[in-house]
Amino acid sequence: MAVQAVPTKGNLMNTKKSLSLARIGYDLLDRKRNILIREMMTLIDHANAIQEQIDSAYDNAYFALQRANITNGFCEDIARAIPVEDGLKLDFRSVMGVEIPVLTMDENDDRNQLHYGTQMANSAVDNVYIHFTKVKELTVELAEIENSVYRLADAIKKTQKRANALKNIMIPRFEETVKIITDALDEKDREEFSRLKVIKRKKLRESAQRSETE
Repeated sequence: MAVQAVPTKGNLMNTKKSLSLARIGYDLLDRKRNILIREMMTLIDHANAIQEQIDSAYDNAYFALQRANITNGFCEDIARAIPVEDGLKLDFRSVMGVEIPVLTMDENDDRNQLHYGTQMANSAVDNVYIHFTKVKELTVELAEIENSVYRLADAIKKTQKRANALKNIMIPRFEETVKIITDALDEKDREEFSRLKVIKRKKLRESAQRSETE
């Protein structure tokens, strides 16, 4: 449905300007959507690769834990000595206005530091610590990627919705309004031209009549 507007040249200019802005807005939203999709697909590929690494890392870690339990006895007391991870830092980066999380481990954390006495454990326990540290690092990386994909998917959905509104509603509406106003102005010009021709012929007849009487 066209926007109701008085068919004037001023309204025609304003509607054409709105149409131009709507087309520019659609192009920008379409580019934004494409960039976000490319970014999301890259992250999805990365997530798939990380997931495979995590699966392997968990297998290795639990196998190492089994060996440690066998050679060193159950490691519950040693496990309690390992501090809870609280060295994560959350930051953000922007992709076309979409805030993407960036997770990093605390650089001041000494990952090579042992939190249990060597007299309580053997090398199998050390191996468990190394494997589960790798699991932790990969889990942090995967969490960052999965959250980023979720945010990008949500932004893509919203961007697509706005682009569709411009393409399927606003742009056709402005185009129809421009056509209606243009047709109305053209008709008005034709009527004005016809009226001027009639006036001109009338003046010519009057002029001729005056010349004959003189």
